Amino acid sequence: MKKNKEQTLNIIMSLSLLIMLIMAMLPIVKIHWDIAPYIFAVGAAGAMVVRIFEVYKGKNLRLRRLNRIGKVSAMCYVLSAFFMFYEQAQPTDWLGFLTAGAVLQVYISFMTASEEKKEAEKGK
Repeated sequence: MKKNKEQTLNIIMSLSLLIMLIMAMLPIVKIHWDIAPYIFAVGAAGAMVVRIFEVYKGKNLRLRRLNRIGKVSAMCYVLSAFFMFYEQAQPTDWLGFLTAGAVLQVYISFMTASEEKKEAEKGK
């Protein structure tokens, strides 16, 4: 059951990030689509939901910290979606939060893989 929940969360996270990537690329390729911010917001909400349901119950403090950083990354995505709708924001203000969330996401990916490898070697 636990493995099934983890797989489901991974699929939802992958789809959410893919949705946000596609919707963020539209302005770069000069495609204006009125509902793109709404679809981006759905992707950001999906990422936030996944991060809320992800819980690390192990004893490794670094992995626990990386889990919390993942939640901050998802909050950056939600703030990015907020700035897409905020009327007093500049047209590119949302890009700062999207970039911050993406940088944190990349950091989390590499460090989690590294820490899990160390844990597996330590357990042998």
